[in-house]
Amino acid sequence: MKICVVGAGSIGGLLGVKLALAGEDVTLIARGKHLEAIQENGLRVVYSDGSAQVAEGVKATSDMGACGPQDLVILGLKAHQIQPAVDDIRTLFGPDTMVLTTQNGLPWWYFQRHGGEFDGYRIETLDPDGRLSAGIEARRIIGCIAYPAATIARPGVIRHMEGTRFPVGELDRSRSERVERVSRTLINAGFKSPVLEDIRSEIWLKAWGNLSFNPISALCHATLVDICQFAPTRELAANMMTEAQTIAEKLGVNFRVPLEKRIDGAEKVGKHKTSMLQDVEAGRALETEALIGAVLELGRLTSTPTPYISAIYAAVKLLGRTIEADNVFVKAQALRPPVLSVVPMEEPALVGSAAG
Repeated sequence: MKICVVGAGSIGGLLGVKLALAGEDVTLIARGKHLEAIQENGLRVVYSDGSAQVAEGVKATSDMGACGPQDLVILGLKAHQIQPAVDDIRTLFGPDTMVLTTQNGLPWWYFQRHGGEFDGYRIETLDPDGRLSAGIEARRIIGCIAYPAATIARPGVIRHMEGTRFPVGELDRSRSERVERVSRTLINAGFKSPVLEDIRSEIWLKAWGNLSFNPISALCHATLVDICQFAPTRELAANMMTEAQTIAEKLGVNFRVPLEKRIDGAEKVGKHKTSMLQDVEAGRALETEALIGAVLELGRLTSTPTPYISAIYAAVKLLGRTIEADNVFVKAQALRPPVLSVVPMEEPALVGSAAG
């Protein structure tokens, strides 16, 4: 299969390496030092047991327009990076090109081909001018949830902490031949990739933790285990998740895991910095709207009070604004205790989303 990974960061890079090594025709989209390292030495994934895999000679470029039509486009970008790149992404489309979305939080396409009360509703927080909905047609999209925890250790090197699960599903709940093909391709590359009829419920299961653990970690500079083992932040996360569960259930979502078990699962991940905390430390724009703002919009849509989520949203929104306006990042020199310094922000690589 001809596959282009747009955003070969932590998750996109992990997918790209294993798909390339499985024999797929893979092209990675990256930029800056990360791209230079890939072009010179290939892309390496280092696993928690110390083993590593390298996709040597894998195609890598910053120019999507030079890649030609693909069978599958994997969006490894952060949610807020997609809209500015949508015109370039469209150059990868042929008549039957599929688009696999792996972003954290709720996706812009959530109500497309939904079939429920709000079928076709455009989430303005994520797609304010409709450019995403128009540029990436719903018929192309296959939903996917990225469960692995990974990060960019240095240019050209992805560190994988845990997880191999990438469930996939059609927006209209059908079990099509193409979604089966995508599932088989991911499984052949070494991932767990079941086909789910209700992909939205699975998206909520991960978003449930993203909307709480990510902003709390960014504000407190804490890892998942720190948040879960400190009673006040564990309670705060639970309160935010309770509000979100009320919203989701009004939309017909079924949570297959109880709230406390979901928190326990995050705790077991251990000393993992969430993607939002990684962004704070790197001076990158935060995924505030996809992770939190969209949930608040759906709270308004379903007339659900969200005092806890609203308060944390305001705080992390200001944090993101400060990072961008002052052109700084807060860098941790050591995990514990952190040594913090304000450093001028450099141009980030075109990266994807880490789990959690």
